[in-house]
Amino acid sequence: MNATSDLLFIVAGIGLLLSASLPRLASGRAFSAPMLFVALGALVGLLPLDLPALVVGSESSEQARAWVEHLTEVVVIIALFGVGLALDRPFGWRRWASTWRLLVIAMPVCIAGVAVAGWVAGLAPAAALLLGAALAPTDPVLASEVQVGAPSDGSAHDDDEDEVRFALTSEAGLNDGLAFPFVYAAIFLTTASVATWGARWVAWELVGKTVLGVVIGLGTGYVLARLAFARPSRLLRFAETAEALVALAGVFLAYGLAELVGGYGFVAVFVAALAMRSYERSHDYHGVMHRFVEQIERLLTLGLLLGLGYASVHGLLEALTWPYALVALLLVFVIRPVAGWVSLAGIPVRRSQRWAIAFFGVRGIGSFYYVAYATGQAVFDDVDVLWATIGFAVLVSVVVHGITAGPVMDRVDRRVADALDPAA
Repeated sequence: MNATSDLLFIVAGIGLLLSASLPRLASGRAFSAPMLFVALGALVGLLPLDLPALVVGSESSEQARAWVEHLTEVVVIIALFGVGLALDRPFGWRRWASTWRLLVIAMPVCIAGVAVAGWVAGLAPAAALLLGAALAPTDPVLASEVQVGAPSDGSAHDDDEDEVRFALTSEAGLNDGLAFPFVYAAIFLTTASVATWGARWVAWELVGKTVLGVVIGLGTGYVLARLAFARPSRLLRFAETAEALVALAGVFLAYGLAELVGGYGFVAVFVAALAMRSYERSHDYHGVMHRFVEQIERLLTLGLLLGLGYASVHGLLEALTWPYALVALLLVFVIRPVAGWVSLAGIPVRRSQRWAIAFFGVRGIGSFYYVAYATGQAVFDDVDVLWATIGFAVLVSVVVHGITAGPVMDRVDRRVADALDPAA
């Protein structure tokens, strides 16, 4: 075995140790685990080693693009299931008011804002729309600092769940799937005008596939919940044996079935987790599944973040110019915060909470999935620019949100606690 292989094993070991320890060490501090993983990957990339480039673009192979698509796909669906299990608040139109505002108002505004900025910077209309759609979703993978924790045991009131973390978690659970219609719009735009596919897009891509995803998710979640909690034989009640592999079964069944019938698998996976959680809300088994899913997610995310850091110093950003870098900066510092703030008008939250929800629209792994998927379905202009801009936006988000998440969330929590404390 050569020295390069040995070094990669060492890097993997260091990464796993960091993955095990950093979530607790970074809590409340001005750094995050994703920041250090990306930095470690970049450090490896700067070493004088004979390692291959990890660049996906116009010069790369179809195999490389497919690898990125499927790896990011798996990480996202696993994260979505964990997010669905973690939410304590029962589903409801009023209870989830902040979620609907972020999905119906903030996300389309972000898509439009980034698409217009990308078009002004020089992208073709289809590529600009794809950029907006890929960068719109709040990432369920990298946003752990600003999301809810493990499922509760039901001892606390469901509506006591922190509004900032709930809004960002539920938004991340749904907007990864709901960005898909806009990705398809970009794909269609590469070959035909809106007039030829607009009606079909609304009826099928926007409504039909979403409904199918919800239905498949509800059905899968209900069947798995019955198997886990209500089978006559104790040996078949997975909750009694704490069989965590059922979580992965739920992920793959919901996703595979939804995609097979043409629905949105991302929506199905999240809804399946919600359905399982709602069937027996306070059972400890949800915590068992959540911990198992979280461990797998962290392991896979570690590899992707190391790869992102490595690729960032090995050609991923070569096509980035100042106009496109400005598009990414506008998204993180202007477009998402303003869209989020406006969308939450009238929601009964404190000003500090509203700003936190608006600002922490973390960009991450899902963005890479969307651009990999779309460029495999159609021919886009400026593919290298798309990858570079998305890579830069994710790196900015990892650093900016990683530095600010701990201190800002601690400050928001203190203000909320002071407001609720009658002795304060």
